[in-house]
Amino acid sequence: MSAIDPATLTVVHRRLKAITNEMSLALLRSARSAILSEARDFVTAVFDAGGRLLEQTEHIPVLAYALPPAMERVIQFFAGEIHPGDVILHNDPFTGGNQCADVKVIKPVFHGGRLAAWVAISGHQADVGGAQPGAYNPGARTIFEEALRIPPVKLFEAGRLRRDVWQLIFGNVRFEELVEGDIKAAIGGVTVGERAYLELLEAHGEEKLRLYTDELIATTERMMRSEIARIPDGVYHARTIACHDGFDPAAQMPVNLHLTVTGDEIGFDYAGTAPQTQGYVNSPLSATLSSTMLSLLMCLDVRAMPNNAGRLRPIRISVPEGSMLNPRFPAATSYGNHLADQISAAVFQALAQAVPQQVTAGWNPTHSALLVGSDPRRGKPFVDILFMAAKGGGGALHGHDGYDHIGSIYTAGGVRAQDPEMFEHANPMLIHRYEYAPDSAGAGRWRGGYGVRFEMEFLAEVDYISVIGDGTVGAARPFGLFGGQPGCLNEIELVGPGSRRHRVAAKEVMRSVARGTRWHQTKAGGGGYGDPRERPREAVRREVQQGLISLERAAQDYGFSPGSLADEPSR
Repeated sequence: MSAIDPATLTVVHRRLKAITNEMSLALLRSARSAILSEARDFVTAVFDAGGRLLEQTEHIPVLAYALPPAMERVIQFFAGEIHPGDVILHNDPFTGGNQCADVKVIKPVFHGGRLAAWVAISGHQADVGGAQPGAYNPGARTIFEEALRIPPVKLFEAGRLRRDVWQLIFGNVRFEELVEGDIKAAIGGVTVGERAYLELLEAHGEEKLRLYTDELIATTERMMRSEIARIPDGVYHARTIACHDGFDPAAQMPVNLHLTVTGDEIGFDYAGTAPQTQGYVNSPLSATLSSTMLSLLMCLDVRAMPNNAGRLRPIRISVPEGSMLNPRFPAATSYGNHLADQISAAVFQALAQAVPQQVTAGWNPTHSALLVGSDPRRGKPFVDILFMAAKGGGGALHGHDGYDHIGSIYTAGGVRAQDPEMFEHANPMLIHRYEYAPDSAGAGRWRGGYGVRFEMEFLAEVDYISVIGDGTVGAARPFGLFGGQPGCLNEIELVGPGSRRHRVAAKEVMRSVARGTRWHQTKAGGGGYGDPRERPREAVRREVQQGLISLERAAQDYGFSPGSLADEPSR
């Protein structure tokens, strides 16, 4: 075997990362929807011919480790039938997918007549058919009410467009022009990846590149094992609660975790988790695997670690079939990505028993909305997700306050808030307020991150709103650690013409919402870490002066005497 040159190994690693970045830029610059072009709700990846992950760029981390199971099923399904110029589409949660709206576009890379690699993009689409627009249907009891289910299928075969397949798929999708545009952008992105990987092959040759990618994966595995070995051996247990199954607002479904560390390996056993629900609050297995991985990686130092299959090798994940985290066909599953809230909370609470200085307190749970209607300014439909209003606070960490305005854990800060002016340009809405929410952060020696307060006015009737989320009741508040306080609750209220008020549930569908209605939303802050009475008084004083902490909460949570801060000069 040839000796590995460290400099060449670094060059190969950086080039693989650059390929996934180039694919991302191609998609960002050509996508039609704000979901991809602004919020960056997608992931790009390169796999070897056998389906091993070589590198990825995960703008939304919960999508990252959901790609390998889909890639595995695609390879199995098309074994012996892959040709240069093929483009494969896939979204099915029961054949390796994670969410129907997260559509995979996959392209094989051939070199010298042989399959050399795969390039893939998974991105959230504005619509994928089903009974309701946008693929978030709280009333769904099976996948058939959620979306057009797409097991692996070729859009292009040997470079030729399959017009019949294209028309079949997009004939069953709303907002056809928008979704077609985004899929075409993804096809362009994987084509950029294919060309870039071929350049890498030409530079190094197949045999040498295989040698170096093998070494990259082995090196990553060693780094991952070294990180896990720093966690004390033991069995650690945690239990968290998901609320509202889509039908019953009072439903509470536990996520039960036994986490076992043995040497340089770690196991996650979800036995005892709630059975699959009657509604869409179920996580396909690939989404559960990805949520578990992103939660673990947030507790480790992976800054210098390549993002390839080596990270997965020391990990064992067991999820009972028929549970909420591994439902049986044909369960509804479109909420599954967002169960990362409860999965991460369980992982963090379990690891807090072993490595208390490496975990964060609870992050703000998902609470967002999909809005669909017709824009009278253009005579065209609009569809959008309120990413700005969804940017709550992160949990505090030993030594650090939580991140403000970062978003829910499944994005881990990856989702971008839309530009307010672009949002108003794209949608018939007027933003009246968009700011940090006072008293939203959990108090602590290190406080949680601040959530947001968002208010907008509908300038046209909105045909359909699907609210998705959790955290509107106490059982699902962002938890504090080691004396830290929980973050606030999520809350949405609509104020209609005539001042009619409606408190919106965690999961709810609303139709024909009148022009002039105002949307008031508070997105939760993160949980605090440590005793709030130990927080530096100057830090509390400064945030009171900035209007982020009320005098009442300063007294209640941090022990300041009433009135002691009112006349302090601002600095």
